[in-house]
Amino acid sequence: MSRKYKIRDQDKLYFVTFTIVEWIDLFTRRIYRDILLDSIRYCQKNKGLDLCAYCVMSSHAHLIIGRNGDQPIEGIVRDIKKFTSVKIIEEIQINSQESRKDFLLWHFGKAGRFNPNNQNFQVWQQHSHPIELNTNDKLTRCLNYIHQNPVEAGIVLSPEEYLYSSAANYAGLPDRLMDVILVE
Repeated sequence: MSRKYKIRDQDKLYFVTFTIVEWIDLFTRRIYRDILLDSIRYCQKNKGLDLCAYCVMSSHAHLIIGRNGDQPIEGIVRDIKKFTSVKIIEEIQINSQESRKDFLLWHFGKAGRFNPNNQNFQVWQQHSHPIELNTNDKLTRCLNYIHQNPVEAGIVLSPEEYLYSSAANYAGLPDRLMDVILVE
């Protein structure tokens, strides 16, 4: 494994990406986005997660995170991915409205069978590729990248219009989905 993508300093901020296996467009459904955001909220409240920026796209999520407690960042990331994997699979299995149920369970099951770290299903790709944001330039570039993601994808015209992003927080708009610690 590359040493480039390691969390070395627990007191720094990191840009991380959580990607669904095979880049499947799972987050086209609100219920799955909400499972992810609820897990992040739980970790903010109970595990010392500092969320500074986020954007949930159809097949992945970008975050800028740090910590304010004793739990290591990689432990928080592991917990988010593990919990959301279980909840997403449960939701797929019980949701009679999920038209992609067989497709999703087959792909997540296939990924799980090929990964010795899983028993049945794998929702997330294994690595989050943390990048330490140890300069203001890196922080600014990653923050802009996160917020421009839905604009570049042609979903919205301006970043703050995208509901599943912290761009509205940074624009000072009301009715934001998540509390974030503003950085710049």
